[in-house]
Amino acid sequence: MTQYHIAVVVGSLRKDSFNKKLATALARLAPVDFTLKQVPIAELPLYNQDDDTHQAASVLQLKSDIKAAHGLLFVTPEYNRSIPGVLKNALDHGSRPYGDNAWSGKPAGVIGVSVGAIGTAMAQQHLRNILAYLNVPTLGQPEAFIQAKDGLFGADGGIGEGSKKFLQGWMDQYVAWVRQHAA
Repeated sequence: MTQYHIAVVVGSLRKDSFNKKLATALARLAPVDFTLKQVPIAELPLYNQDDDTHQAASVLQLKSDIKAAHGLLFVTPEYNRSIPGVLKNALDHGSRPYGDNAWSGKPAGVIGVSVGAIGTAMAQQHLRNILAYLNVPTLGQPEAFIQAKDGLFGADGGIGEGSKKFLQGWMDQYVAWVRQHAA
């Protein structure tokens, strides 16, 4: 049986991040042949093209993790109707220098959670635009704009019963997307 390694990029650095909780909980919904590993982005320096010839160790590790993955899962909050700067920074590092785009061709899923009623709809759309340019085939349907409400997460840290069916359906479609692109 093929084992699929998924690089999970969480666009939040906050200790009690809803998106980090969502990423962790989604990993529990994945089938046994999928391993979801969160890729650290907090230690990346701010992207500077002058550093392309001597990338920091944290940048080289990010690119190595991305290149080794069979697929990508982006779990992002929404800041000011877009993606957080830390996520954009990671995307820029992973795609540089020109011609060495670690993201290219990796099938991706995009999801996020926010306290707002529209979840992370705008951030997800902005992220999809960036991923299209980076040649990342991205799951289009189903979309998942999750609002952080009581009961979203269970006491055990997993997805609460009220959201489990929907998010399991989303995960099943994401898994099929990755498998389709790996074939």
